[in-house]
Amino acid sequence: MSETPTRRQRWLLREPSDNSAVRLFCIPYSGCGASMYRKWPRYLGDIEVCPVQLPGRENRMRERPYDTYEELADDFAEALLPYLDRPFAFFGHCGSALPGYEMSVRLLQRGYPLPSRLFVSSQVAPHQGPAGRFLEMADDELAVEVSELIKELGGKPVGDMVEMSVRILRADVEANKRYRPAEPTVLPLPITALGWAQDAEVDYRLMDGWSDCGPTTFHLLQGPHYRFIDAPDELMKILAEDLSGVSAA
Repeated sequence: MSETPTRRQRWLLREPSDNSAVRLFCIPYSGCGASMYRKWPRYLGDIEVCPVQLPGRENRMRERPYDTYEELADDFAEALLPYLDRPFAFFGHCGSALPGYEMSVRLLQRGYPLPSRLFVSSQVAPHQGPAGRFLEMADDELAVEVSELIKELGGKPVGDMVEMSVRILRADVEANKRYRPAEPTVLPLPITALGWAQDAEVDYRLMDGWSDCGPTTFHLLQGPHYRFIDAPDELMKILAEDLSGVSAA
């Protein structure tokens, strides 16, 4: 199904600039919307940071959340296609790393432009999951995690906000549970796998399976699971360095 310009724009927090050399599409963490990247710079040199907005949250609250990552990739591929007119990459952390991978698979299957690199943070490889504490949690336990995440984002947890966020997170968790590719599709593009030394959610030593998905470079960063939210210099440096020169490729 073709996307009108208005419908395409819903998928991004803001319209990408025509002047950027590279676009880095950042997929929001489970239970969150695109505004979670508010602490990230808009540009890393000539690389434009483009936060992705998924259905069922923030300005797309009235839309149905996706049931599967495959379904998401089907729609996202068509919506994003007009913005793939220059080098680009995907970034995803934890649950959102898997949609970034599945999106790359879909672009490959459809013969569309491929990302110059896929960044996956704090997540096991797709054929070795699903994995993570959230998968076994009841809603009241997810509410505790949501409250902590809201604080990390600089907000104050209140009843309605937490309840709404739990509904979104529950949908994302169920989609994660359903994602069980028996074998990985090998991507003809480089992957950067990012682990976090103090991560209590995903042990970085469990991420080596990404090598089965394509040529992979591994980095271990300092910090806990949510450290990426603050756009730490170490992470920004890796993103910039790994995308340096792709505009001239």
